[in-house]
Amino acid sequence: MRAINPQAGDHLVEIGPGRGALTHQLLRAAGGALDAIEIDRDLAALLRTQLAACPRFVLHEVDALQFDFAQLARERGGRLRIVGNLPYNISTPLLFHLLESGGAVADLHIMLQREVVARLAAQAGDADYGRLTVMLAPWMTVERLFDVGPGAFQPPPQVWSAVARLAVRAQPPFEVSPHYSAVVAAAFTHRRKTLRNALRGLVSPQQIEGCGLDPQGRPETFAPQAFNALARTLDSGPR
Repeated sequence: MRAINPQAGDHLVEIGPGRGALTHQLLRAAGGALDAIEIDRDLAALLRTQLAACPRFVLHEVDALQFDFAQLARERGGRLRIVGNLPYNISTPLLFHLLESGGAVADLHIMLQREVVARLAAQAGDADYGRLTVMLAPWMTVERLFDVGPGAFQPPPQVWSAVARLAVRAQPPFEVSPHYSAVVAAAFTHRRKTLRNALRGLVSPQQIEGCGLDPQGRPETFAPQAFNALARTLDSGPR
């Protein structure tokens, strides 16, 4: 709650409220409606029973991957602040689904598997730096806040978790090429390959050198802007 720091007028959305441990805290802090997204029928029924007397609590019993966050932002009259312990098995596609909502989301305070948070927050050259890092970099800044041990859960899982703050950028730091995702995906499909070999058939060694990059370098050593420069060489079609 201290990390989220809810303010009057915030449009809070909790994904996966579960038994409501954080939900009650958010409702006490929120001045307006709190929207919660819960797919589990039993947990949704429990929340309805617990919060039946609270008109500011709005429960959406739906898969978060199918939820229209942009429409909710229009209904609430402003950008959303996303909070939650994201289901670890869908965390990556859910992050991309939220990005597809355009300007609907202001920030996210989310708990994920610790290794995923490490990848989100990694810098070029780090062991955890990879496709997920580079794909989100133009759209979000990431701050790793704190770890959560297995003992915080019942039953205790076999993995550690971590909480991160993801702030959606007002504007990407560079004009993102429509070929950005394709180049990033190709580069990290076989991360131990050189850039030259990873992008074979997509970007030529001459184009790589034309971007001021070493074709023999490993993909994990290049910043997101480098991948965008490579993608821009494809924007005008085959050469």
